[in-house]
Amino acid sequence: MATKKPAFGVYTPLVTFFKEDESIDVDSTLAHAKRMADGGVAGLVLQGSNGEAPHLDHVERKFLVRAVRDHLNQLGYTGLQLIVGCGAPSVRETLSYISEAKDSGADFALVLPPAYWVAAMNPAVIESFFSDVATHSELPILIYNFPGVTGGIDISSDSIIRLAQSNAKIIGCKLTCGNVGKLQRVSSTLSADSFAAFGGKSDFFLPALVAGSNGIIAALANIVPKLHVEVLRRYEQGDLKAAQGLQSKLSHADGALVKVGIAGVKAIVSEYFGYGTGRGRKPLGNISISSLSQEVMSPIQEVVELERTL
Repeated sequence: MATKKPAFGVYTPLVTFFKEDESIDVDSTLAHAKRMADGGVAGLVLQGSNGEAPHLDHVERKFLVRAVRDHLNQLGYTGLQLIVGCGAPSVRETLSYISEAKDSGADFALVLPPAYWVAAMNPAVIESFFSDVATHSELPILIYNFPGVTGGIDISSDSIIRLAQSNAKIIGCKLTCGNVGKLQRVSSTLSADSFAAFGGKSDFFLPALVAGSNGIIAALANIVPKLHVEVLRRYEQGDLKAAQGLQSKLSHADGALVKVGIAGVKAIVSEYFGYGTGRGRKPLGNISISSLSQEVMSPIQEVVELERTL
């Protein structure tokens, strides 16, 4: 029997809120998870790039996954899926993160390629890494392609296809690279019944759906989850004109969001939804809403106003 893949839908790569002393703000993080679930997302990605995974230790990672899983269960969202970032520089530590995530309630592991020895990471080495991880993994895994956080490593569609065809535990990918052609090649080659290829940014949500994306995993969903769900609904109903209109709003807002970073995402959430602060762990530091320009805030405010009508 084939290993299950993530359900079709919107996934929020959840930010992690911190207190002034940089300890985890559990209450705000759980309030955020609840708002995402109430907004209709299919799942959450914990400890990805937006969750500041490199800034969390093993104990904190285990605690957060368990806390979010238990909180969602208590709220009745038992079917909401958790994808947990587990990438590390070695196969050994990656497998350790995966085992801990599974024990804490994760459904899937999201794995970046190792990026410390960038010069040595040719396609053969990268494919060997993912093959070794998948063979021994306690969870189904998604390949995470994000050149912006891996020193420029950009996994090809050929590598992704070969890996998925050779190991049934490789059940998806997240393509934050923004390469819709790559997404199309992967989704049209691998069966949608067993493999979930996700676009990784709101900027190209609708084009990604046309190219076979299994929904979206997008930072902007931290701010407007309902609006993403609405784009998906319009697309599925065949109302492309309405979906295109909403997509244009998302693209402008996503372009603005890129300029403020992870701490800025949290500052915007705090401003509009009343929990958390714009604090990241150093070196990311702290951002206040007052420091963000009108050029940045205007398209974001526009999508927030749309969110409130849904």
